[in-house]
Amino acid sequence: MCEALLRRYQLLEEIGRGRFGTVFRCFDRNSGDILACKVIDKALLLDPTDRACIDNESKFMTFLSPHPNIVQIFGAYEDSDSLSIVAELCEQETLFDRIADRPLPEVEAAAVMKQLLEALAHCHRLGIAHRDIKPDNLLFDRRGNLKVADFGSAEWFGDGRGMSGVVGTPYYVAPEVVMGREYSEKVDVWSSGVILYIMLGAIPPFYGEDASEIFEAVVRANLRFPTSIFRSVSSSAKDLLRKMICKDPSRRISAEQALSKLFFSHLGNGDLCLLSKFSTFWSRGSGVFSI
Repeated sequence: MCEALLRRYQLLEEIGRGRFGTVFRCFDRNSGDILACKVIDKALLLDPTDRACIDNESKFMTFLSPHPNIVQIFGAYEDSDSLSIVAELCEQETLFDRIADRPLPEVEAAAVMKQLLEALAHCHRLGIAHRDIKPDNLLFDRRGNLKVADFGSAEWFGDGRGMSGVVGTPYYVAPEVVMGREYSEKVDVWSSGVILYIMLGAIPPFYGEDASEIFEAVVRANLRFPTSIFRSVSSSAKDLLRKMICKDPSRRISAEQALSKLFFSHLGNGDLCLLSKFSTFWSRGSGVFSI
């Protein structure tokens, strides 16, 4: 492990483990803060794609920091055996945990979505697309603020070029990605719309028995609002969903445009504080930033 890392930080207990490495709680000897440190074993990076994902994470997180709704990185340390990323500590609970078995009240869903779109608008203004927006990659700090994590699949589009490659997760991936077409940062808006649909209805808008069937449903993009599930959902929420989960990327709204919609107009500081209250209620304790 890199000596420079160990001079600055004291690694404490393990709080998470993933495909490429382990996440520890760590103590910053200079500031006294408790942070998270992801230690990646280079021996597990089996091909150039794996290595690129790891490099992308630290590069893009550094470029995007600081932002209140993006996990903040404090440093990256590398030696011949490992790459370590030090970042802010978040709760173990992800948005996936919150919505796994229940719909959210509309005001809470709006507060979550507003913070996600704020983060994405920031990314897109700087020419970066996340490309893997899903509930598992949306964390919360101890005050209940949403934090976008895992930039391993992110890509630069700031020079006007399109992006390509099948990247993402079946339920959340945009149809133009599935069809192998060149695409824009609006793939993140589609994914966010799917998340909003799930938050309000507790079911995905497009589903199937396996990845192939899910992809087919995504390409058809037949968006419906079953009355039995969406009876109490507002017309402004459904309007926003239609504009975000729009098959034609040229007609799909941007993250910036989505933030201006009526769905968010009733939110005040008190409503945004709901995130903190819900976070306290649902919290499970120790935290991670991404594995």
